[in-house]
Amino acid sequence: MPKVPRFSPNDHRLVELLAFSEVQMLDVAGPLQVFASANEEARRAGVEPPYRLRVISRDGGAIASSAGLALATEPLSATSEEVDTLIVAGGPGVDRAAEDGGTVDWLRRRASRARRVASVCTGAFLLAASGVLDGRRAVTHWSYCEAFSRRFPAVRVEPDPIFLRDGPVWTSAGVTAGIDLALALVEEDLGRETALAVARYLVVFLKRPGGQAQFSAALSLQMRGDRFEALHRWMRSNLAADLSLSALAAEAGMSERSFSRRYLEETGLTPARAVERLRVEGAGQMLIETDDPVKRIARRCGFGSEETMRRSFLRQLSTTPQDYRSRFGAGPRI
Repeated sequence: MPKVPRFSPNDHRLVELLAFSEVQMLDVAGPLQVFASANEEARRAGVEPPYRLRVISRDGGAIASSAGLALATEPLSATSEEVDTLIVAGGPGVDRAAEDGGTVDWLRRRASRARRVASVCTGAFLLAASGVLDGRRAVTHWSYCEAFSRRFPAVRVEPDPIFLRDGPVWTSAGVTAGIDLALALVEEDLGRETALAVARYLVVFLKRPGGQAQFSAALSLQMRGDRFEALHRWMRSNLAADLSLSALAAEAGMSERSFSRRYLEETGLTPARAVERLRVEGAGQMLIETDDPVKRIARRCGFGSEETMRRSFLRQLSTTPQDYRSRFGAGPRI
């Protein structure tokens, strides 16, 4: 049985999860269960549970989650009270919560008392509204990264990580990424052995392979403008063709030099990197939807060889084609 405490066994660290009406249920329940399971591991080891858990909302009482299930919450705690970890959940109601001056002001003052602060999914919007994320790196759900970046230009958005840490502030990607984040917090507090025991009990990865790009076609090719929309459609339809700089410039009706410069300005990517992302995206779809051998998919998507495709998958998604297929495919593949 793991030796649970890294800190004093009598030090019950307070973990607060901030919720609101129309909160995403799993944003609250996922991290909460990780800490609760860490407490259970401590009890099995014969030591005092390390965490005190509290779900809070503006006025306390029952609040409706976006799934329709009610959550019992306590009122916002006194900002002068010590708190170890403050976690902000996300969900459809986050915009209304971020417009509530009382909640935002409480969050700003409460965060200053916490050893560490975190957000789950779109909870980053509420955390950013309080100013806590200003000047820091952060992540949120892949489908909201662009909107988040426009709304909070003082925050450096990194769209791919499952979660990331910038000093005492942690943020996580969409929904279930809150579990990954909470496991990392438990590992920091109690060690890898305890965090691994919790992950095994919950039947989840301790450290999930890859980033959230593997869940989103929009992330695997982050095109912000529409100037080259027709070119991108042509590229997707001709992945096995010659997609060299000269071929792309000719298709776009531009000189190579002008095309290369304009493309980088418009998309933030070099043409070569965009081609690689499109090919990885196409190959990923084939891995999920077909039983074709990896070697054949590599040729059909323009990689030339299975090894080239493997390197591109590792570079873009931090996973191999075989692992990608086993996780996302509909069934056993040959």
